[in-house]
Formats: sequence, structure tokens, C-alpha cells
Amino acid sequence: MSDAKAAAGPKDLRPIELDEIDQRIVAILQREGRITNADLAVALDIAPSTAHARTRSLVERGVITGFHASVDHRRLGRGLQAIIGVTLRGGTRHDSIVRFADEVRVLPQVVQLFFLGGTDDFMVHIAVADSSEVRQFVVDNLSTQPFVASTRTSLIFEYHRNAVAAGFS
Repeated sequence: MSDAKAAAGPKDLRPIELDEIDQRIVAILQREGRITNADLAVALDIAPSTAHARTRSLVERGVITGFHASVDHRRLGRGLQAIIGVTLRGGTRHDSIVRFADEVRVLPQVVQLFFLGGTDDFMVHIAVADSSEVRQFVVDNLSTQPFVASTRTSLIFEYHRNAVAAGFS
């Protein structure tokens, strides 16, 4: 792991100050992660070398953590999505929380995993073929875990992802 990435790891939660150009880079890349550096430079009215250096700096400082493809799960035969709230048993130790997250987040059905404060300890977003696969996922991967107290499953009828997060426009 690079020193910059280690410095911006989960223990360092201080916000990173971004100037207007950095904010615009983040906003553009959130909307269009595959934009070429040349096109990014044109959109920002800066030199391509400046766009490249600024983007690289945002990655090194941990502001940009990756570039991702948006996948249409229906085209992969996984047209049913669900959010499953998971409550762990009282007194669950840190090791159990970490183990649960490590085991669940790598399952092929899992799109996103959220560790929460509140009624649910985790929200698991899955994409599967049909309702029987939702049931199978809950039974095989959640209910059988000794530290899981309960689950609540909600089907997703429609999903809208904001192109821009963190308040940048």
C-alpha cells in the first residue's frame, strides 16, 4: 500500500480540502468514469498534463478510490435485487463483525455491503435471478451464521443512483 493511501486510510477521517478544479474533476469522473484525460482537460479548460496530475493526486490522497463499471444485472440474468437488513446477536464481538463483513462482501450475489449504526447492523444489497435465489441466499449465507440474530428482506422495484455525491455539482 502506498504511503499516501495508508495516510488516507480508515483511521484518518479528516476531510480533504479540494479546490474548484479538483471538485469539478470529481464531479465529472463520477458521471463519466471512462472519460479520456484529453476530454477531461477540455471540459476543465486546462492542459492534459494538469488534468492527469490532478487526477493522480486525487487518487493518491484517497479522494478517488477506484473506477467502476455500472452493470445492468438484468442482462446478466440477475434481474431481481433486494436489500437485506441484518441484525447481529447482542454482545457480538468485533471479530464476529469483521468476519461477517469479510465473508459476505465477497459473495457473487452481493452488490454492496453497508455496516450501519441503528436497528440493523448491516444492509446487504444483492442481485439474483428470482425470489427463490433471494431465499437461498438468506438461508445459506445469513441465517446459518451463529452471530446473526435476524434478517429483514426488502425487494428493490426500481433503483436510481445519483451521478454526483458528496455535494459537488
